[in-house]
Amino acid sequence: MKKIINAPENYVDDMLKGIYAAHSDQVKYAADDLRCYCRAEKKPGKVAIITGGGSGHLPLFLGYVGDGMIDGCGVGGVFQSPSPEQIYNIAKEVEAGAGVLYLYGNYTGDIMTFDMATDLCDMDDIECRSLVGADDVNSHKDPATRRGVAGIYFMFKAAGARADEGGSLNEVLAAAQLAKDNTRTVGFALTPCIIPEVGHANFELKENEMAMGMGIHGEPGVWNGPLKTSREIAEESLNTLLTDMPVADCEEVSILINGLGATSIEELYILSNDVTQILNSKGIKIYKTIVGEYATSMEMAGASISICKMNDELKKYMDHPVNTPFICQK
Repeated sequence: MKKIINAPENYVDDMLKGIYAAHSDQVKYAADDLRCYCRAEKKPGKVAIITGGGSGHLPLFLGYVGDGMIDGCGVGGVFQSPSPEQIYNIAKEVEAGAGVLYLYGNYTGDIMTFDMATDLCDMDDIECRSLVGADDVNSHKDPATRRGVAGIYFMFKAAGARADEGGSLNEVLAAAQLAKDNTRTVGFALTPCIIPEVGHANFELKENEMAMGMGIHGEPGVWNGPLKTSREIAEESLNTLLTDMPVADCEEVSILINGLGATSIEELYILSNDVTQILNSKGIKIYKTIVGEYATSMEMAGASISICKMNDELKKYMDHPVNTPFICQK
């Protein structure tokens, strides 16, 4: 294991200390707990949006805390859920008089955490709503059972914009739901990753082998086999996505080409070009293309492709300005 660390057991807290030191004007922590990550200032009367999940996925989850997006994030260990008490303490810190919306991935530990945090908030008369991201098409046939991966970005974007506009709790929830209903993701891995406290790879792939549909924690995908070309990967991925969520000729989508941690930006743009060409050949218009790392898996090589079907409301949310330590959109 080769990593720029001090002690493996301090990996998450040392990372957080670095972020707070570099961005103290934008973020802080609550309840004397580094893992209760919050915006430095809150906007009175605005719906507070809280997310949370395991570390190892930057900029998911905490990277979306800032102006125009999320207000707080519970930070768990690598691939581990935060605690209910941490989410509760964040809610007390960022709630601004209009209630709290929880947005997080569809994982058993996270669901338990946020459900218990809701019970704690209820005792303090803090009104809460919840919505889980479940965009990973290859993870399950049942949409309600699917994992939440990079496509949760569109939920954060829509909910954050609507909250910034002054929407009510129900309106912010509806914006997030709209993004969720219109978003699908397919991902694939080329290499495993190493959890610092474990010290070895979390799965194995042979040389020149890839795993289509593998999850961001190393969950099994739909097949392991020889590495395909970018064009072949794009074709299979889009066939899966568009079968699950048909997009008609002349409809518009935004696409997110997301790197999993160790894939070069050059490769992501090669994949993006292939995705664009295939969509154009089908008469599907592209409203916005986003390329980069938005939901990683430590140093896993691979990528994911997300599509979000656009309407006028979602276009407005996509164009809304954002300023976090990790993402800036003017």
